[in-house]
Amino acid sequence: QVQLVESGGGLVQPGGSLRLSCAVSGGIFSIYAMGWYRQAPGKERELVATKPSGGSANYADSVKGRFTISRDNAKNTVDLQMNSLKPEDTAVYYCNADLMPTGWTRRDYWGQGTQVTVSS
Repeated sequence: QVQLVESGGGLVQPGGSLRLSCAVSGGIFSIYAMGWYRQAPGKERELVATKPSGGSANYADSVKGRFTISRDNAKNTVDLQMNSLKPEDTAVYYCNADLMPTGWTRRDYWGQGTQVTVSS
């Protein structure tokens, strides 16, 4: 019932920028945190940035100073502004939400993923 849908991925040259967006829908729920993860071919999924509800954002060391996460609590959305992109940023990016639907157990929900390719 709960769904997370990402958008904004694509092909960009090194040094370029992209903005990813994610919207949560599907009922009444409490959100504890939202964030972005990524997975490159042959690699493990890794945290990129996360924003706890009522807390400060956290970033992977590899993206600090280049990426910015933002949330719109009224619209249940989270964005990831990615600047100064590098080839090593190439991956499928997944939106994540730690939430509890009313009447159900709290757990992580995931979007379908959006491809980001950084190449000249």
